[in-house]
Amino acid sequence: MTELTMPTKYDPQSTEAGRYEWWLNGKFFEADPTSDKEPYSIVIPPPNVTGKLHLGHAWDTTLQDMLIRMKRMQGYDALWLPGMDHAGIATQAKVEEKLRGEGVSRYDLGREKFLEKTWEWKDEYASHIRAQWSKLGLALDYSKERFTLDEGLNKAVNEVFVTLYEKGLIYRGERIINWDPAAKTALSDIEVIHKEVEGAFYHMEYPLADGSGVLRVATTRPETMLGDSGVAVHPEDERYAHLVGKTVILPIVGREIPIVADDYVDKDFGTGVVKMTPAHDPNDFEVGNRHNLERILVMNEDGSMNDLAGKYAGMDRFECRKQIVADLQEAGVLVEIEPHVHQVGHSERTNAVVEPYLSKQWFVKMGPLAEQALEMQKDEAEKVNFVPNRFENTYNRWMENIHDWCISRQLWWGHQIPAWYHKETGEVYVGKNAPADKENWTQDEDVLDTWFSSALWPFSTMDWPNEEAELFKRYYPTNTLVTGYDIIFFWVSRMIFQGKEFTGKRPFQDVLIHGLVRDAEGRKMSKSLGNGVDPMEVIAEYGADSLRYFLA
Repeated sequence: MTELTMPTKYDPQSTEAGRYEWWLNGKFFEADPTSDKEPYSIVIPPPNVTGKLHLGHAWDTTLQDMLIRMKRMQGYDALWLPGMDHAGIATQAKVEEKLRGEGVSRYDLGREKFLEKTWEWKDEYASHIRAQWSKLGLALDYSKERFTLDEGLNKAVNEVFVTLYEKGLIYRGERIINWDPAAKTALSDIEVIHKEVEGAFYHMEYPLADGSGVLRVATTRPETMLGDSGVAVHPEDERYAHLVGKTVILPIVGREIPIVADDYVDKDFGTGVVKMTPAHDPNDFEVGNRHNLERILVMNEDGSMNDLAGKYAGMDRFECRKQIVADLQEAGVLVEIEPHVHQVGHSERTNAVVEPYLSKQWFVKMGPLAEQALEMQKDEAEKVNFVPNRFENTYNRWMENIHDWCISRQLWWGHQIPAWYHKETGEVYVGKNAPADKENWTQDEDVLDTWFSSALWPFSTMDWPNEEAELFKRYYPTNTLVTGYDIIFFWVSRMIFQGKEFTGKRPFQDVLIHGLVRDAEGRKMSKSLGNGVDPMEVIAEYGADSLRYFLA
């Protein structure tokens, strides 16, 4: 190239062309487990195979790339392990949406065919993501790439499930859970987004069965009154002491239900009388257990009213609400409608209003797991270091107030629960493999919450449960995790308690927490909102280095 032919302006496209392929062909990014250099490892926060990467991913991975390249130049044997997450409910929702456009449902296809379609989706979007990684110039060791539904990771998931079950830390029980009527699956607490909604308190009068008066109750969900099986007052509330043990008549339904005394009731709030719907409210469920109140589930899984809802059967829950309000007014028992702005749970993935719903599900007993993870944070040599360190308080607070984790999902895309039910006796068998006489058993159709497998990511990707595996022995615990603050509850905390439980060690030494790239309206960029900026467009115009410098 001469002075006359050399371009006067830097052209990123011609400079970058072929560079990444040269790096990969030279195996410059591949860590060497046999090396005598000191190891340094990072596992990538696996992006969901629900779509393409946005600027938030570009920022997160640029920070990791800086660390890995610096450590490699400092003489470390640096491993940056790539991979992707199957993202159960999110991916299944995308595939179902695509099928609906073709006039087909997953039930038309059946489980096996539907999973074939989902694997096709995964392959398509995984190739998009790899293309984006290469455009960003990320120093990833593709020879060690993992996917959360890989056979090896499935082995790790089954090992963890069976071990926790045998320890009594996984159980199956009937509890009130968050139900997504659109996806027809259970959700964990942190998959529920609470939004302010304009609603109302509906004040009703329940007549005493002996005709001596009425009790006034209020609800924001009148449709659930069809499942009422009691009313509760505080045991020290003198206004109602003489009524405990008596009954009221449930309006419209005409069923006689008992009056019980329970400390749960706040005697200074409202009238001090609370209607009890044990199959549709978590607090009512607990009160119902203490007083043997009937659990009457009046809704179907799709949010419509079932046969126990009487004349309202088949109606959508919100249509039913309108009709019940009209019928209560006509009966003269609805005494006031008080406008009320309140927080209503919505499904993170489908945006449907979440229904507290009585259902038989699998749960992880979190008390002992959280306790040992919190104990580890008190040991300076063993703890996970949060950077900035204020986020350790965020982690600790959540772990201190943790509830049992509902891990079963009524989906097809995911790790199928390793539990079988005997066709004749109903006996439950939990094991890493199917029973020997498997023709006599039916496997649980549910799959595990996607975070159950993601929680094992730092060690399941290193060939655990084989603790003698080369990768596990050399690169675990990992050195650094880089992630956004929004995922501390979902993912960071779960990796920590599972890492401690199954390896006896922290899964990473440091967690570098960063903020979120937001759009012009201040909303975080996400695939579900469709407001992400495609890094590929920025790179096409300005080159990868400009984008990376800007983000850094």
